[in-house]
Amino acid sequence: MWAAGFAFESVGDHQLARFKADPANGRIMDRGLWGWTRHPNYFGDFLVWWGLYVLACGAPQTAAVSLVSPLVMTYLLAYGSGKRLLENHLADRPG
Repeated sequence: MWAAGFAFESVGDHQLARFKADPANGRIMDRGLWGWTRHPNYFGDFLVWWGLYVLACGAPQTAAVSLVSPLVMTYLLAYGSGKRLLENHLADRPG
């Protein structure tokens, strides 16, 4: 799960960098992973945090305490500083 999240973030970053490097592209990236999800970095980060939690579950004494981190990050990515702020920023941009 961690590796899948890391790969998802890395591929998304690479695709966005290639898109931004070509001025002939439009204003909105909608190819590759960006065609599947508007926020591939946030999804990848979500998988990374839950993957770390799964690893922590290997030691039962840390599983309950470790649950706080992925829960907080999931909340922040979906409702806090992640998606919500980006969506507000994108809404302010001209079409």
